Order: sequence, then structure tokens, then C-alpha cells
Amino acid sequence: MTTRVVLADDAALVRTAIGVLLRQHGFDVVAEVGDRPALWDAVASARPDVAVVDVRMPPTNRLEGLEAAIDIRATYPAVGVLVLSQYLESRYLTTLLGDSARGVGYLLKERVGGAADFVDAVRRVAAGGCAVDPEVVSLMLAGRRSDDPLQRLTAREREVLALMAEGRSNQAIGDRLFLTPKTVESHVRSIFLRLDLPPEPESHRRVRAVLAYLRPAAPTRPAAGS
Repeated sequence: MTTRVVLADDAALVRTAIGVLLRQHGFDVVAEVGDRPALWDAVASARPDVAVVDVRMPPTNRLEGLEAAIDIRATYPAVGVLVLSQYLESRYLTTLLGDSARGVGYLLKERVGGAADFVDAVRRVAAGGCAVDPEVVSLMLAGRRSDDPLQRLTAREREVLALMAEGRSNQAIGDRLFLTPKTVESHVRSIFLRLDLPPEPESHRRVRAVLAYLRPAAPTRPAAGS
């Protein structure tokens, strides 16, 4: 089944380039828009599998895109949201995540490794996975409390969980850390135990582990005009 996408970026050239790339890889780009109202209308009418959204959009070019992404997540939970921006607004990522890390991502334009990585991230988010830039992950770890449950993890388990937060599969984690699949599976099981995640489908436990990793504080909604 073809993945349906809405693109939102105030730069027409960027929208066109991303649209061409996704169509070349079999996506159905149902709308390309340049501001928040048009994004909302496109999502409401088309109900795409995923919306790719820039953070800063007209009229103020501040946080309209990010605020729209948060509202889309709340109103249309079946629609995946991938924030793609040159700006790092990590303090609002916890709000974007809400109570679930399913179908959400935040990538920095200048750090996307290439077309294949971006296309993979769009597919992953559309399918209900997550894709979070490593720089966002690193910043969100700063200043965690000493009694944080993640303190129970070993250094290697933290590395594995960081890659899980990026949306990597066990095979990809093993390739990155030069570990066998069996060793990665062992680390993942240990992470579940140390974070007190009860038995349930592994995909759900992975999401809950990632959510624990990416939520160092209570969610804060962007203030108007901030």
C-alpha cells in the first residue's frame, strides 16, 4: 500500500525537492503547503500516513510548524509526524511525544545522512516507529536527575537505547556497535528489566523504553509568541 504524505515547509524549493525525492521512492505526496493553516487543512482533509513538517513557518516564522505538529499528534493520532528542521527546539520534544513515541520523529536538515536515511525515517514514522536525531537525544539527556531510572543502565545499554531512540533495528544497532544480534537482544532484554517494563509485545516495550529515555521532565507546551 502506498504511503501518503503531506509536506509542510515555507521554502518552496525545499518542498519541491523533498516531494520529488519521496515520489521517486514510491510515496504518494498528497499535498505540499507553506504555512500552518494550509498544513492543518491538508491533514484534516487527506488524513495522510505521515506529515513532514518544518518547525518555523509563517506568519511569524517561529514555532508555528512545531505547534501544528503537536496539535496533529493530539487530534489525529493515526497520522505520523516527522519534524524536519534546521532549528533544534529540543525543549518541546517531550510535548511532541506526548504519552507515546509511536509515529513521531525529529530530524535536523543538515544532519540527515542522505536520501536513503531520510526516506527510511519517513517510512518508519509512517509505520508507527520513531526517528529522533542523535543530537536531540544528547541534549535531552543533559541535566537528568540523579534518581532517574536510566541511572540503572550500563554504559553499553545506554548506547543501545540511544540507537533505539533513533529508530534503529537490532540488526542496525549491532552493525553500529559491532555487536552480534544475540548480544544486542541480550542488552535490549536487560534494558526492559532495568526500566521495569512488564512483558508485552516487544514493539510496545521498545516504544516505552524510548519514551522513558526521551522524557527527562514533564511536558511543556510552547508559550504563545515564544
